[in-house]
Amino acid sequence: MKILITGGAGFIGSHVVRLFVTKYPNYQIFNLDKLTYAGNLANLTDIENSENYTFLKGDITDAAYINGIFSEYKFDAVIHLAAESHVDRSITDPLAFVYTNVIGTVNLLNTARQHWADNMKEHLFYHISTDEVYGSLGEEGLFTEETAYDPRSPYSASKASSDHFVRAYFHTYGLPVKLSNCSNNYGPNHFPEKLIPLAIYNIKNNRPVPVYGKGDNIRDWLYVLDHARAIDTIFHEGKLGETYNIGGINEWKNLDLIKMLCDVMDEKLGREAGESRKLITFVKDRAGHDMRYAIDASKLVNELGWNPSVTFEEGLSKTVDWYLQNTEWLDNVTSGNYQSYYEQQYEQR
Repeated sequence: MKILITGGAGFIGSHVVRLFVTKYPNYQIFNLDKLTYAGNLANLTDIENSENYTFLKGDITDAAYINGIFSEYKFDAVIHLAAESHVDRSITDPLAFVYTNVIGTVNLLNTARQHWADNMKEHLFYHISTDEVYGSLGEEGLFTEETAYDPRSPYSASKASSDHFVRAYFHTYGLPVKLSNCSNNYGPNHFPEKLIPLAIYNIKNNRPVPVYGKGDNIRDWLYVLDHARAIDTIFHEGKLGETYNIGGINEWKNLDLIKMLCDVMDEKLGREAGESRKLITFVKDRAGHDMRYAIDASKLVNELGWNPSVTFEEGLSKTVDWYLQNTEWLDNVTSGNYQSYYEQQYEQR
């Protein structure tokens, strides 16, 4: 089987690529990534020379390029993760999110439909999305697969649009699709603009740890390796045309999370208890900041047998250990030096 994984040099994508390359040696895995700021091939140094792995540098908004690689490699399936994903960046530049998340997705759908027209049933287009398409919850309730879409940011609006296009191609053209919507991911290789890796970096370097508003916003946190396992399960076992919500089955207020992270860092760095909490700094809240997300993952659990492998406390400890053991990776990302890795490793070949 030949599988195209888009966005495979990014945070979640790199873990999915690694899982499929190592778990399924008979599959040919093609990693398509534009290598924007969030794409980092250093995430995949351990598998980059695997016989069943190929990296393709390209842009999903380039329809001619996408058609070319479909013609050349004749993919059997697509796992689509490529996306602009940072809410703050979407507020500053909404059109960038429209181009990548909407136009890019439609380019992939069009190309897959055209190349698979003669034997649709032998193929699969699996689209990965976010729980932010559902909007914001109050103090009670959970997002289910039947929750009405109510996106509140340009990012979530662009992802909601891409979700609708994927379903439209299933109903209109018979394109075999599956979808999943996940909660906030955390774990190794996370780009340090996001809450947990940013806090780890700042605590390590005794810098202020910013917390939006009062820190009351609540998120459901999903360990990225568990997300990769869920994607594997849905890809192989999920039903066509269905959506599956993937959540860590736990909720944390941002402030409580940061306090716990400070305490974990103090212990691992040998600091006095409570020392890192002094770095917490409250900043102006994000525009349109949703108050609470929480996923009901019971469909995935009950129908496909997936469950998180770690508690949040265990996952957070593993995450901190990874960042403290991979300071060179973190320094290269924060300095921007990681962006030369492609030129050093690939353009010389």
